[in-house]
Amino acid sequence: MIAIRDLASPSFAAVLAVIAVFVTTPESEALQCTDERFEGSGYVVCTIDPAASDLRLFWKDSDGQPYRRFSSLAGALREQEQDLVFAINAGMYQTDFAPLGLYVENGEELQVADTATIDGPPRQVPNFYKKPNGVFFLGDAEAGILPTEEFLELRPNVRLATQSGPMLVIENALHPALIPGSTDTTRRSGVGVCEGGLVRFAISDWRVNFHEFARLFRDHLACPNALFLDGGRGAGLFLPEKRRNDFSWHGGYGPILGVVE
Repeated sequence: MIAIRDLASPSFAAVLAVIAVFVTTPESEALQCTDERFEGSGYVVCTIDPAASDLRLFWKDSDGQPYRRFSSLAGALREQEQDLVFAINAGMYQTDFAPLGLYVENGEELQVADTATIDGPPRQVPNFYKKPNGVFFLGDAEAGILPTEEFLELRPNVRLATQSGPMLVIENALHPALIPGSTDTTRRSGVGVCEGGLVRFAISDWRVNFHEFARLFRDHLACPNALFLDGGRGAGLFLPEKRRNDFSWHGGYGPILGVVE
């Protein structure tokens, strides 16, 4: 037991500093995950250097079946003597777990972009179709997020790409459909491309609205561009260091973004 009077001692402060190093130092310098607070809400935020990490997209196993579960993907990688150290849902998906919209894996386009438009009041338009939606992509070393139409016009050479929506932040501006103080709250996950080209994934601990979630990326995580991935039961995280292995009550996840070591 440590006496109260010992808490302020230099020796105890040194011990705390050592403990802090071990608690916050990630298994890989290319992946750093932290618990963050922003305006009273909690998030897990994982920062990745795309030039130093092995970030991949996954959908189907060797038998052509969707992985659906993070643990299934982790097990398949272990058979190849590789470790899944982080994974998150990579965007919205259909009832057969196929990606909704553009999906590029290992440089191969397996699903075409969805450019459909659904008109109506913002609350009645599905999240994916709240224009502009966008594409998160990774080239040889650099990551980016662009509105879908701009991505399709530029057609950058990419190793992976996933389409989702809506965009949260576009060149430091919030998506125009996001409403301050909205009561439309749920757990949410998203990705931002941030200062220094770093990629930041975030998932909320509890229910937040779109406006709060977008400002997390712009105002707290310094991401001039950010994209919503999914919400509610579709938002999930795999992070062994925090004993997270989420499961979707939709029956599983569709596309999965993962860091492999």
